[in-house]
Amino acid sequence: MADPLLRVTDLQKSFGGLTATDHASFTVETGTITGLIGPNGAGKSTLFNLISGFLAPDAGTVQIAGRDLTGAAPAEVAAAGCIRTFQTPRPLAGMTVREALLIGRQQQVGEAPVALFRMPAAVTATERENIDAVETIASEFAIDHLLDAPATDLSGGQLKLVELARAMLARPRLLLLDEPVAGVNPTLRNTLAAHIERLHAEGVTCCIIEHDMEFIMRLADPIIVLDRGRVLMEGTPAAVRSDPRVIDAYLGGG
Repeated sequence: MADPLLRVTDLQKSFGGLTATDHASFTVETGTITGLIGPNGAGKSTLFNLISGFLAPDAGTVQIAGRDLTGAAPAEVAAAGCIRTFQTPRPLAGMTVREALLIGRQQQVGEAPVALFRMPAAVTATERENIDAVETIASEFAIDHLLDAPATDLSGGQLKLVELARAMLARPRLLLLDEPVAGVNPTLRNTLAAHIERLHAEGVTCCIIEHDMEFIMRLADPIIVLDRGRVLMEGTPAAVRSDPRVIDAYLGGG
């Protein structure tokens, strides 16, 4: 078998006397939608923060596509093709939706001040390409009618769509989604599920944290179960549903 796209080995993180991630080890295989579930406080978001560079681990390693990115800065992790979303997207004050989407593009020529003076034609061409990409992705996510709206005027559900679209503008190989349907209505939940399935069909590997069991059981295989910072088990949706340890730790005996 090929090496996994993501390999987490013996990852540990504590905050004072609280152990958030306790020797966690798992892999995400290329081409999968992998679910990551567990009760509140199980360490799921901490794991995403460790993988994506927003936290440095106390011990353990993170490898993406065979490259050791343990403790790397978020920009370096993103450049390696791993992009994440957040449980609660934040609107970008002072920006339109179009501008908020534009920042998702990686390696923009105009970000280098010298290029503005030495390569104006390349900067202009790149900006045109970026604007075209934003308009295309906004159409794919059916948010093109919002492009000129202030980013702060969006509903929570619209912010979820904008964040997912912005993540795709970075052309990820691995997409980490932190509770993508938290707080959204059933119609938007189905819309987001359809988008994730479409992106997966287009070749994006996904790892999803989610508490909505119907949603995650529909999309993900395999599913990894965390409990108190450790990996409790990994298996198919059917195996997870029926495992007594999962029922005890998470599903409440139901």
